[in-house]
Amino acid sequence: MSIVRIFKIKAFHRWAKSESVTDKMLKNAVIEIAKGLVEANLGAGLLKKRIARFGEGKRGGYRTFVGYREDERSVFFFGFPKSDEDDIKDDLLEKLKQMSDFYLSFSNEKIEQYVKSGDLIEVK
Repeated sequence: MSIVRIFKIKAFHRWAKSESVTDKMLKNAVIEIAKGLVEANLGAGLLKKRIARFGEGKRGGYRTFVGYREDERSVFFFGFPKSDEDDIKDDLLEKLKQMSDFYLSFSNEKIEQYVKSGDLIEVK
């Protein structure tokens, strides 16, 4: 299994910080994704992935939406606590698919530009 670079968009970074979703939690989620453990493949490289809330487990945890290209990169776009809502609306899902398609199509040079500008934050 290759090293997959992990990124998050600024809005997801702010949300994750406010919910105490750590980079380690995101790394663990991507390791599980690489093993095929996902809740849903939504098309355009967009996956729905549960992340456990500290001390509670995945069932009452967070739902995240991540663009994933095997052996290359993952980009976290959106997350919410399961307790807030059951799922997302169709228009948001469509927007997330477009974002996934957009970010997963980037060359490595384009990724570096977005990291340098602060539009993408790399999970180390």
